[in-house]
Amino acid sequence: MLDPILDLPADYLQALLIILKDFGAHVGTIHTLEADGMLHLKAHTPGIPEPVLAATRVIPIGKGIAGLAVERKAPVNLCNLQTDTSGDVRPGAKATGAMGSICVPIMQGDRAVGALGIASMGERTFTPDEEQKLLAYGHALANAH
Repeated sequence: MLDPILDLPADYLQALLIILKDFGAHVGTIHTLEADGMLHLKAHTPGIPEPVLAATRVIPIGKGIAGLAVERKAPVNLCNLQTDTSGDVRPGAKATGAMGSICVPIMQGDRAVGALGIASMGERTFTPDEEQKLLAYGHALANAH
């Protein structure tokens, strides 16, 4: 049997849909770090409001959940985007209606090359095992491209 983490399709959207199904999550994004030093949106689930997409097409490192995951080279795990008071959540993220979310850096060796974010419409805290699994998916994405 093939390992779904190791055998992700090269198409970012198809890979994202497989990951969402595996986690039972509802929305997600994949950003890659480009030559300009910014994160660029490569895939997203349908239904994300256009103002949110506009604000997330290009993200500086350190800004928003994806930018923080890349800057920290660590997962950003939030139980409820709607009520979070950490300062990590930008207003646009709340506009998705999602609650439980996690974003991990896409790592290639010790270098962050992008961000993989998923979220559920209800409150949810992703477990440490789920964080590790999502990091493994991110590693597979880095190796596929």
